[in-house]
Amino acid sequence: MAFHSANLSRREMLQGSLTAAAAQSQPLLRLDRRVRVALIGLEGHTGEILRPLPQLPDVEIVAVADEDEKALAAAVRHPRLKSARTYTDYRRLLEREQLDIAAICGPNGGRAARIVAAIERGLHVVAEKPLAIEPEELDRIEQALKRRPVRLSMLLPMRFSPPYQALKQVVDSGEIGEIGQITAQKSYKLGERAAWYRKRETYGGTIPWIGIHMVDLMRWTSGREMVEAVSFQTCFARSAFPDLGEMENVTGTLFRLDNGGAALLHMDYLRPQTAPTHGDDRLRLAGSRGIAEYQAATGVTVMSNAGKPRVIEELPPARWLFVDFLESVYRGGRPGLTLEEILRVNRIVLLARRSAEEGRIVKLV
Repeated sequence: MAFHSANLSRREMLQGSLTAAAAQSQPLLRLDRRVRVALIGLEGHTGEILRPLPQLPDVEIVAVADEDEKALAAAVRHPRLKSARTYTDYRRLLEREQLDIAAICGPNGGRAARIVAAIERGLHVVAEKPLAIEPEELDRIEQALKRRPVRLSMLLPMRFSPPYQALKQVVDSGEIGEIGQITAQKSYKLGERAAWYRKRETYGGTIPWIGIHMVDLMRWTSGREMVEAVSFQTCFARSAFPDLGEMENVTGTLFRLDNGGAALLHMDYLRPQTAPTHGDDRLRLAGSRGIAEYQAATGVTVMSNAGKPRVIEELPPARWLFVDFLESVYRGGRPGLTLEEILRVNRIVLLARRSAEEGRIVKLV
């Protein structure tokens, strides 16, 4: 859920992670203490924080910050935010509030500074992706984490989506063998975008912004590492998209895998407005003994030497990233998305963007 009107299409994307019905069907998570959360920034995957709150009786959003006063006014009409104190300056919020967790969304530019500020105050952080849009910013986050013993997660909700969990289960079972080729797609409607998307210094690039989802899924489901990358990106058909600014609407990245295989990620903002959904995400894993793939139109399908082609009808249960994070912080479990994975995928997408900007192959290890 986002409170800026420019992000209506982002709200549609959030439906792909968990439905409201699925959330209501999940059990309450009781913690041994009250957990006070601040929501800093009202653009992005804010729904990943707000929508699971009905199953989190010990978690309260006590404060919200955003520079846009109209967005703040809209936010406090949300039933889970009606008692939250509001700030237009996140620094003042951090100074005044007694908090346990900072949930950091908002524009890409400046996110790293907000994350570091929260870490330095000893707060656990769950942040929008990417954590940073420049390598030096990511370095500062890593250094801050070494100084303060706090936990950090990042809003990659697709990691917890049933179809991708099913793909990982297929690979882990060994049915399709060792993965040697991966193909991934993200195709979105451009729609109306906030002004920060149109500037490189505040957007950071399409490869870090949406590519990070698929790079994470490609690594996680396949069990393979990426060791080199070559990328291309462009503001394609600019005259047809006068409000595009510096935002790339077509990208392609080829990765070399650690076992000599190859992975291709292609992305675009060319999906027609007449399409039935905002996005069309696809992931295909080809192994030494078969192929598994997912797209919304066909579901999760498997073809292997083990038997006839099939569609996996019974998918793993839906899960919330934020609930998983809370369990790991306050109950000591291993998170479904580790800090090592988070930092690694951030590095990969920043280096893949560098490849496109510098016109060369880059090493990822």
